Amino acid sequence: MSLAAPLVPQDLEARVLHRDGLMLIIDKPAGLPVHAGPKGGPNLEALFSGLRFGLPRDPALAHRLDKDTSGCLVLGRHRKALTRLGKLFSSGRVGKTYWAVVRGAPAEDEGRIEAPLAKRSPDRGWWMAVDPAGLPSVTEWRVKARAQGLSWIEFTPLTGRTHQIRAHAAHIGLPLLGDPIYGSEPVGGAVLHLHARAVIVPMRESQPPVSAEAPLPPHMAATFSAMGWSG
Repeated sequence: MSLAAPLVPQDLEARVLHRDGLMLIIDKPAGLPVHAGPKGGPNLEALFSGLRFGLPRDPALAHRLDKDTSGCLVLGRHRKALTRLGKLFSSGRVGKTYWAVVRGAPAEDEGRIEAPLAKRSPDRGWWMAVDPAGLPSVTEWRVKARAQGLSWIEFTPLTGRTHQIRAHAAHIGLPLLGDPIYGSEPVGGAVLHLHARAVIVPMRESQPPVSAEAPLPPHMAATFSAMGWSG
């Protein structure tokens, strides 16, 4: 199920959470892929012309978020900035906080998942599985609330593998609400409840890191309201 309403380049300006000469942080809408797939179609990159803010070229993605994941997305405004951001992300120096709603309620209030991840299929590079031969993958988690068979969990990925939070959550028996790949969401059921809540980027060594927070998307805000959670 797609949640994103049709957008035009100018719409993204209202979703800018941070802007400086090197980078932008935007609030990505759920339901819109960040770039075009093999078959093309609507995507976020196609709208980046509305985010030039006086520069001659469009900004570019410094990392990725899944189609149905919402929240903080970092863009570099020129080549030098993208190089710097690439090093920060690859070295794990960018702080990332995700909010998710999962099915189930863990007995503990927090924990750490250390489970290597590898591709499940050579034909589907985004489809991951826990595999001892996979790449080291670490996620910390903390329960923020529980209600009616669901839990609101804050995830902090310490590595940056594809679908890391989704695969790790399912691995410990807490599949994300709305996840048909790693959970058992029926066709036409809830949409994915995964939100990149905050990001911290130490862009300049001599200055404090840049931080941003993204508000909950409408579908997650509705769930929070129904559960009596204040996000």
